[in-house]
Amino acid sequence: MGHLDHATFGWLTPVLSYAMACIGAALGLRCTVRALDTTGRSRRNWLITAASAIGTGIWTMHFVAMLGFGVTGTDIRYDVPLTLLSLLIAMAVVGVGVFAVGHGRDRVRSLLIGGLTTGVGVASMHYMGMAALRLHGQVRYDPMLVALSVVIAVVAATAALWAALNIHAPAAVALASLVMGAAVSSMHYTGMFAVRVEVVPSSAPLPGASVMQFIFPLAVGLGSYLFITSAFVALSPTATERAAYASAESLTEPDERAVDVAPPGFHPATTTEEPAAAAHAPAQPYPSGPVDGGPAYPRRARA
Repeated sequence: MGHLDHATFGWLTPVLSYAMACIGAALGLRCTVRALDTTGRSRRNWLITAASAIGTGIWTMHFVAMLGFGVTGTDIRYDVPLTLLSLLIAMAVVGVGVFAVGHGRDRVRSLLIGGLTTGVGVASMHYMGMAALRLHGQVRYDPMLVALSVVIAVVAATAALWAALNIHAPAAVALASLVMGAAVSSMHYTGMFAVRVEVVPSSAPLPGASVMQFIFPLAVGLGSYLFITSAFVALSPTATERAAYASAESLTEPDERAVDVAPPGFHPATTTEEPAAAAHAPAQPYPSGPVDGGPAYPRRARA
């Protein structure tokens, strides 16, 4: 039986994989919170982003951890189609769980269905990724540890969806993401401790791609996607912030609708109309008598 090393690069791959799981969880939770504050197409788009973020984070966590996996006596290769299929499965099953929570009327039932679906899907992604492993020998599993890893995945997924429904403060979301990242990492390493490899020495070339040829570039690309999407979500205003901005703008804008709502034929009085009316009025003759209306005195005769 070959010796399995789960950290050939030391603590680098476990810590980095945990960070990827936390980032994906935080991004997915924030997107789910945004989705629950909206309706229609906007809710659908936020839920799709949440599913892709959580699924990508879990998949990246798994294969970053696999960068440090080694078996003495054999090289390791990965089947490219199966590896990509595991990524699609991760996003699809997480999407089912997220949409069940985002559109379900009964929250308890939706939470249980979504948590079970997502947890089983995450475990399926893990073991499909392991099925993509190519080495000289046979891979076997401890059934009890496999079952425990599935239970951990279901509990972690249910807790994450519950957090999305009930936690809205950024600090609380960050704490929930750390817990979810720890749960996902625990599921992964529980499943890895269930692995047993019987090495069969051989000089035949292994099919598939090596870790550095395929897994490392893909993990870096998906990790960059998580960072960029996280920045976009962090900078985009929430529904509450947009409502506050709209209210502030309505208070500061001048009211220019007074003329528009006036009844037909109404013309406001202006000071410029009075001189114009006076100019068109007929000229009054200058009075011949006293202007004060007093008695008229006779004129003095000339000498």
